[in-house]
Amino acid sequence: MRSFFVRGFRNALEGRERCGVHMKEIGREIQEKQKKYVLQSWNAQKNLQPIPIEHCDNIYLYDYDGNRYTDMSSMHVNMNVGYGNKEINEAIRKKLDSYAFISEAYADKDRADLAELIISLMPDNMGKVFFTNAGADANENAIKIARMYTGRNKIFSRYRSYHGSSFGAGNLSGEPRRFALEPGVPGFIKFRDPYRYRDNLPFTEEEYTQYCLKMLEEQILYENPDNIAAIIMETITGTNGIIIPPKGYLPGVRKLCDKYGILMVCDEVMAGWCRTGKMFAFQNFDVKPDIVTFAKGVTCGYVQLGGVVVSKEIASYFDDHVLSCGLTYNGHPLACAAGVACVHYYLDHHIEEHVQEVGKVLGEILESLKEKHACVGDVRYIGLFSSLELVKDKATREPIVPFGKDPEGIRSRILGLLKERGFMTFGHENMILVAPPLIITADQIREEMAKMDEVLTIVDETMI
Repeated sequence: MRSFFVRGFRNALEGRERCGVHMKEIGREIQEKQKKYVLQSWNAQKNLQPIPIEHCDNIYLYDYDGNRYTDMSSMHVNMNVGYGNKEINEAIRKKLDSYAFISEAYADKDRADLAELIISLMPDNMGKVFFTNAGADANENAIKIARMYTGRNKIFSRYRSYHGSSFGAGNLSGEPRRFALEPGVPGFIKFRDPYRYRDNLPFTEEEYTQYCLKMLEEQILYENPDNIAAIIMETITGTNGIIIPPKGYLPGVRKLCDKYGILMVCDEVMAGWCRTGKMFAFQNFDVKPDIVTFAKGVTCGYVQLGGVVVSKEIASYFDDHVLSCGLTYNGHPLACAAGVACVHYYLDHHIEEHVQEVGKVLGEILESLKEKHACVGDVRYIGLFSSLELVKDKATREPIVPFGKDPEGIRSRILGLLKERGFMTFGHENMILVAPPLIITADQIREEMAKMDEVLTIVDETMI
């Protein structure tokens, strides 16, 4: 009966289209159905108006009215190779001809090939990959692996961090989205990010780095190093402002980890896969982590996939100790097939080099916007990973949006003005992110950032 109903619905819809029912009406029906039946994350539901998307291509989204929108955030900073990638689509189709799923208890060619490929891209100390479904459960399993391997229970992570919204990853996260999980799990310790613009201390970069490392080491001592399993960091803080660590900071953390027998874990879920102009963000800082978590850009959303890369030393530990981690869909064959095609696309199309080249264009534009607009306190960028920090006053650096709340809806209004111009992105606190698909051209960057310039002019005139 259900299949009969579904066929009938599809036939009716196709018939209505053949009869010339306007696409706008179809789009409105889709929008209303989603509002009625779907809970949308991170929002109060009452006033949501999700745009019904008819198709996507390259870096563009098209609605049922034929309006074009430019994806300037790569959705959730995951659509690195854009929409309609033929290589990935074909890899998924080819895999389906063999099978859609087998468990990890069986050997799968694409799973094995992708793991080998990932290890080949990592530093020489890395050994094996544990595949997950996404970034949050990658971080969940990194916690478990670190605790099993070290026999210690405490995990350090930073306040201005987001590692996912599941229970363990949510406790890793330091920003307000963790509040719904509180009271939290024992053993999760927060420390402050090196955030030079906001700290505004009278130090050189080197002095500031040493100050931050000194504060971290003091906290390590007060928490008892013998109880600390790992220090987990977004290599570059993502949605909380694209906060780039100062020179020497990550090597300094590496030295502290070595000194006290603590594992260094780099969360590369957002910053990995060529986003910063390197295959992985930690490669910008000359460090070798013990564990790396990844997701997003490994398949660019074509099929969801994440993973945990561990050092050879950690991998060998589990030769004789049970790895107490497991997920029904980890290493899903379709996802791994998409991942192999996606990683080869990065390599074959020289995406690292392209990001470095067009990233310079984006950086120059961001610097010019900072110089021009009173509301832009700071801009931070590396590759195609960037944000604008908006302020009420450049001298005092007072954020345009108060921490943890936006009572006047300023950020929403700014994002709405961008949306009216077809510039689609998101923000957090007083930050507006710009992280377009890595296939974007210099001309496309100039075209879209001209829209940002228009909106910032309005912000200067009406919101500060």
